[in-house]
Amino acid sequence: MDTNEKRKVLKRPLILASVMLGMFLAAIEATIVATAMPSIVADLGGFSLYSWVFSAYLLTNAATVLVFGKLSDIFGRKPIFVIGVIIFLTGSSFSGFSNSMVMLIIFRFIQGIGAGALMPIATTIVGDIYDKKERAKIQGYLASVWGVSAVTGPLLGGFFVDVLSWRFVFWMNIPLGLLAMLGIIIFLHEDIEKQKTSIDYPGAIWIVTAVSSFMFILVEGGIGIAWDSPLMAALIGITLFGILLFVIQERRTNDPMMPFEIWKQRIISVANLTSLTTGMILIGVSSYLPAFVQGVMGYSATIAGFTLTAMSIGWPIASTVAGRLLLIIGYRSTSILGGMSLITGGILFFLLTPDNGPLWAGIGSFFIGAGMGLTNTSFIVAIQSSVGFEKRGIATAANMFMRSLGSALGAAMLGGLLNGQMKTYIENKGLANHVSVDSANKLLDPDQNALLTEETKTILQEGLTTGLHVVYTGLLVLAVISFVFICFMPKKTDE
Repeated sequence: MDTNEKRKVLKRPLILASVMLGMFLAAIEATIVATAMPSIVADLGGFSLYSWVFSAYLLTNAATVLVFGKLSDIFGRKPIFVIGVIIFLTGSSFSGFSNSMVMLIIFRFIQGIGAGALMPIATTIVGDIYDKKERAKIQGYLASVWGVSAVTGPLLGGFFVDVLSWRFVFWMNIPLGLLAMLGIIIFLHEDIEKQKTSIDYPGAIWIVTAVSSFMFILVEGGIGIAWDSPLMAALIGITLFGILLFVIQERRTNDPMMPFEIWKQRIISVANLTSLTTGMILIGVSSYLPAFVQGVMGYSATIAGFTLTAMSIGWPIASTVAGRLLLIIGYRSTSILGGMSLITGGILFFLLTPDNGPLWAGIGSFFIGAGMGLTNTSFIVAIQSSVGFEKRGIATAANMFMRSLGSALGAAMLGGLLNGQMKTYIENKGLANHVSVDSANKLLDPDQNALLTEETKTILQEGLTTGLHVVYTGLLVLAVISFVFICFMPKKTDE
């Protein structure tokens, strides 16, 4: 081993630590913000915009992940990773200073752009510095990032809300992000060969346009925008037009953002479609479980965080188990077990009532987490085994894109279901002139909650309960759909 090789080996743990820290920032974002959201809404108002805080982040994350992957192939991992961290920290900083829900949503858009670089580039860096035999062990370290972030996210979120302020949920990213960025700048050295590779910017623009329009339809349809209005017709037209132009662009470009030929393999198409639906399930639990535990059950933000922690515990445990099961029963059978776990969790949420208590919610959360761990591990192994080295990065990124897209669409769709059901319930009670969907803000603020009359409080709690029941019904349906998709998985990766 020469001197340069020894230096690389010595620096790898430091590079890995920096990469894991960067992944931690993106991974913790879902659970920590979800735990703080009831308090954020109580402070800023705008309950009807609740889902957009998640949708904004997830939309730009999903739309940019493939673009950043391409850029890293051209300019190297280091500059793109650093740029991603800078954008992420900029969005985080301003999110903490937001004084309205609209401002927060705008800065979450910026934060999501940065996150689009963190996850794929971090995974790529690990693939660059470790050989094939070492990656299996390193993947265990990377999986632990999700476990640690998922466990600490709700706890930190609850701590900041109960002791300090929800604004620290965003500001805590700053020192961690700076450490990750400095580690990569100092320790990662690359030899980049200049390549003449085009970047599919039109493809990125058309998919963002189509997904954005579709999310507006899901969130505001029947609430802020009437179904039979000219604006709704325009949004539907933009969505369809964007999808059409995206497909045309991807078929004619030399370097497509989403190469359609990989979808011809059944294992990839089934895994990607299932990742889309499981992404919707994941965001449904993360986004709305704290609102149920705090707004309906009346428990603190810390207790709400513990119910999400159960999902976070189930995920890494199941991922570890999946690694062993894959060698014994194969990826298809392992995925089916994951699908069954998702359905079990979906049934528990469907049966969830205010009287069940947070323990019931936590058990349902655990089964959802176990299902995610079993299915996602199986999908990645199956996909990477079904393609050659030259397509492995694209195939993995496409699966990550579909899960991110599923989370973005799920936040929008389930948010639309919640708002629509609450609005209908309030109107049926004849209180539309005095109470609105945004009045649910008061349920989540202990001070304002105490000022509500018993009648208004009961109406809001019942409205939120019925709205969230519809959301959890949607989760169960998505779990069943996921299981059906999994059943179509081939037994061999080359099918």
